[in-house]
Amino acid sequence: MGKIVVYCQPGAKQTQCVGLHDGKPKIQLKAPPVDGAANKALIAFLSEICGVPKSAISIELGASGRTKRVEVAGVSEEELSRLLAGPA
Repeated sequence: MGKIVVYCQPGAKQTQCVGLHDGKPKIQLKAPPVDGAANKALIAFLSEICGVPKSAISIELGASGRTKRVEVAGVSEEELSRLLAGPA
């Protein structure tokens, strides 16, 4: 079970990983930060790139902030870091 801290920017033009912010993967989310929409978009995005069901992903810390600690079942921390490294 991998855990990773990510920095989220809600309200972007599209959902994507755009490199690093203070050493953490920066993920732009198309969804606005309203009623948990950005958190749902983050879970959907991570589910897609990690190849796991949405139910395998949980936001452990930071649900209401931009910096979040996310846990992904079935994916190692090394694999998470590689998947979220962003464009080379």
